Order: sequence, then structure tokens, then C-alpha cells
Amino acid sequence: MLTVASVPPDQLRERLATTGLRLRTGEFVTCVRSTIPHVADGIALLYGDYPLAGDDSLADFHLRISRAAGVRRWLRPQAQLDHDGARTFTPLPLNQAFAMLEWGMNWCVTSRVQSCLIIHAAVIEKNGRAAILPAPPGSGKSTLCAALVHRGWRLLSDELTLVRLDGAEVTGPARPVSLKNASIEVIRNWAPDAVFSAPVHDTVKGTVAHMKAPGDSIARAGEPALPAWIVFPRYAAGAAPELETIPKARAFLRVAENAFNYSRLGVEGFHAVAGLMARSAAYDFRYSRLEDAVAVFDRLAGEAP
Repeated sequence: MLTVASVPPDQLRERLATTGLRLRTGEFVTCVRSTIPHVADGIALLYGDYPLAGDDSLADFHLRISRAAGVRRWLRPQAQLDHDGARTFTPLPLNQAFAMLEWGMNWCVTSRVQSCLIIHAAVIEKNGRAAILPAPPGSGKSTLCAALVHRGWRLLSDELTLVRLDGAEVTGPARPVSLKNASIEVIRNWAPDAVFSAPVHDTVKGTVAHMKAPGDSIARAGEPALPAWIVFPRYAAGAAPELETIPKARAFLRVAENAFNYSRLGVEGFHAVAGLMARSAAYDFRYSRLEDAVAVFDRLAGEAP
């Protein structure tokens, strides 16, 4: 199977600049076009192990990221992202072009896919069972996810949990993990062999860097898992680890609130969340030390289904 890494750098840049690179991430194919060098560098660094679809194959999404024209080519250069030829996104500083591509790929899934319920949640798997981690920004969701996938859990996604409409299985695109601010250095120290993009400063999210997904997670991207736990994580400095069972009715509402397309799906969204809750235990989880968090999740994984 042809992967990004099997394409020589000069050919990779040429394909990005002309016909586009058809990048497969789990069940989705995104055709990416760009002439910006560090977009090509970011794809080569973080997506080297991902498979490519054929040039004549259909793509689910078409994204083009380019330098803004006019005076912006020279004065505070900007990058602009087009989806299917339409300028949907606000231009950003040029050095944020690769991060913009990552955010654009997320947007494509959350705004265009209606074949499954999409939850703003990390999702990881061990022994065939998935832990779903819905949480708002600042909760430590992606940091916890990054730590766990470097201690034996498989990454499905740090942002997008895709739930079958009957709630029986979950999947994720297994793309790079987005880390912000202090979390970048925390995970660098936690996983010294992990591959990171260069940090980008002064974004709307602060300083952002992306961590390459582990090789096994990439190889198994799109492989479904059975939902087993819904854990709402919250980092609290100095806190002892505390895993508290919560009523499923309350968890239902919180999952629905964190779903991008719950309302659009209507009754199908309701049944998807109901199916998920029927198959999963629900918890609030407070933690401060990653070592403690890993021990708690490994205990969950060791329990009989």
C-alpha cells in the first residue's frame, strides 16, 4: 500500500501543488492541495505512515490551503483555506497554515458527515473496548489521551468520536493529537520518542503543536471498538485521582451537549446516544498526575466486561 512516506519529497510537493494528495485517515479520504512548503513538511512529518488513495479515486473532502493574495502576500502574510472551492474560513497568519489544515480536516467531518453521531471527545481502545472522553477545552482531555496512547492504549482520536447510529461501535480517524501550551512539554517529557510538529505561537488557542499518532494506531485507523466507558476528565492541580460513577441520565445529557450533530440527526441522534449509554459505564474523573490517571484507566481495562 502506498503511503505518504513512500513519495519522495519533491514529488510530494508537486502532487500537493497540482493534482492534490489523497490522504486516507480511517474511513475518510481528504484531497489536500497546497504550495506552502511547511504544509508539505508537516504532512511528511506527521502523516508519513498514512496510506494514500489513488489519484483517480473519489475524495470525501477537498481542501486547498494557499497564501492570501494581494497585499497580504507581502505584509503580514496569511494562509487561506478553501473547502470544495469555497472560501469558508477566516485567513490566519501564514505560520499557522499546517495547524489550519488540521482544524479544517476536523471541520469537514463535524459539518459534513451525517452517517454517524460525532462527539467532541477523545476516544482510545484497549482489549477491544473503548473509553470515550468528552470534555470542554482546558479539561486536559488531549493531554490525557496523548499520555494513555503512549502507555498501551490505541488512539482512535483526540477530538472526534464517531458513533454508529445504533451506538454499538465507535471509530476515529487516528490523526495527530493537538496539544496546547504547557501540555506540549508535559507530553514531550512523558514520551521522549514521540514526534511533534514545531510549536506555533499566538494562535486563537495559544501555542499549539501536533503529536504524531503511534504506528499501531495508524495501521488500525478506522478499526471499530466496542464502547465500554464514558469518562468526563478534569485536570485539577494537586488533586488525588478520583473516579466517580455518575447516573446515566446525566451522562446522556452531557454526551448530547458535546455532540456536533445530535440535533441535526434528530431521532437517530437520540437513539445513538441511548445505545451508547446502554453499553457504557459513566464516570467523572478528576486527576493531576498522569501516572495516577494511567493506573485508573488500566484498572478499568482490566475489569471483566
